[in-house]
Amino acid sequence: MAEVGEIIEGCRLPVLRRNQDNEDEWPLAEILSVKDISGRKLFYVHYIDFNKRLDEWVTHERLDLKKIQFPKKEAKTPTKNGLPGSRPGSPEREVKRKVEVVSPATPVPSETAPASVFPQNGAARRAVAAQPGRKRKSNCLGTDEDSQDSSDGIPSAPRMTGSLVSDRSHDDIVTRMKNIECIELGRHRLKPWYFSPYPQELTTLPVLYLCEFCLKYGRSLKCLQRHLTKCDLRHPPGNEIYRKGTISFFEIDGRKNKSYSQNLCLLAKCFLDHKTLYYDTDPFLFYVMTEYDCKGFHIVGYFSKEKESTEDYNVACILTLPPYQRRGYGKLLIEFSYELSKVEGKTGTPEKPLSDLGLLSYRSYWSQTILEILMGLKSESGERPQITINEISEITSIKKEDVISTLQYLNLINYYKVGRQAGETGMWDAECRPLWADHLLNPSPLPRASTSSHCQRTSLMAMSGPCSSGSCGSTPSVCTSLPRTGARGGSGDRALPAAVPRWQQDWG
Repeated sequence: MAEVGEIIEGCRLPVLRRNQDNEDEWPLAEILSVKDISGRKLFYVHYIDFNKRLDEWVTHERLDLKKIQFPKKEAKTPTKNGLPGSRPGSPEREVKRKVEVVSPATPVPSETAPASVFPQNGAARRAVAAQPGRKRKSNCLGTDEDSQDSSDGIPSAPRMTGSLVSDRSHDDIVTRMKNIECIELGRHRLKPWYFSPYPQELTTLPVLYLCEFCLKYGRSLKCLQRHLTKCDLRHPPGNEIYRKGTISFFEIDGRKNKSYSQNLCLLAKCFLDHKTLYYDTDPFLFYVMTEYDCKGFHIVGYFSKEKESTEDYNVACILTLPPYQRRGYGKLLIEFSYELSKVEGKTGTPEKPLSDLGLLSYRSYWSQTILEILMGLKSESGERPQITINEISEITSIKKEDVISTLQYLNLINYYKVGRQAGETGMWDAECRPLWADHLLNPSPLPRASTSSHCQRTSLMAMSGPCSSGSCGSTPSVCTSLPRTGARGGSGDRALPAAVPRWQQDWG
């Protein structure tokens, strides 16, 4: 059995943890970092095949040293020029990559001239260092306004497009570890899930204090109290575009309110792993959802979107803060993003990849929205009601690919290849099962239908005839290639539909 002193970074071994059922389990974990506090060693572990938000510091009592797996040492290999080199996984390569990545991500103060480094338009730039001999009043609550101008004093041209998809090639040992212990936001204390590039001097604090109205960060409670006496905001900056009851939505331009947008991105990065942080927020609009009480408008969640998206993205990042999760706010944010797409007369889709929780929320919203439409179909003159995927997309503003994937997820549509005769290339047909939508919305034991007799076949190129068995009755079916009906007109915005959206009914 190995000793505690022999454990190094890269080792794998079972670690004791409690699961959701409050039962002990021993999943395999990897040691990412080791630190010594007052003579006691702590190990930062990542559970293999688990999400990174479950990573934590543990003591040696929770480690199973009998099943430890030490990292394999890789031999050095010569390069093409005959010079000594190393493989991609060697320590030399890892140290070099760590230095290249850490410098633009987290400001590192220098001993002689303190400076901070921020990524701007894809390149790292350094703020002007303080001149020796001149005293500058320290700012308790940090802002990143100085990082907006270029190094030569001339403002850089705004970036009109952008993507928040994280580049996983720069995922090194530093960004894999949580760097903030705790965040106090209003009456809540939050434990971050992931790394967020707050200034390095703040990462050693036990608690990071944020103003819940302007989201500026401070190093102590006294700094926060002093800031609150000067902060005039009691709601997010920008225009309030929706209010019902205590719920409000504010639209914030990332170019007009840079400081707030940057602080919002820093906070959101603590809970979003698949998105990266841009200090250049000019191309984005932020929609912040708040809950009102006598003290002001408290942030609940938000989503951002590009002002002009070439790929029909209606959401770049979306987040419900942990204290407000599992209360329906996430689905409200999603539905609001699609209502904005309806006003713009477009179909939209969230920017990929989605997190595990984001995928669950979107799948739930897509399924409920599509099934409600199918349940509302009525037969005319005794014929089976029909609707096309294009029509579903136009009614809901959900992109066709998301409609198809949802139908496949619900096992309501299957594809198979036909045309196996000699010389035929074949084509894809769609077989649509009877849509037991009421069973999917309200599960109850129902007889299983036979797809051979209760179906309608539709080709992606041309529609074939309906089922001739006569047993289909008025069961609605989805067709993939029927001509469009009720399509929107040309370009230009249109008003919200006359029917009251579900999120207005639910939040009455």
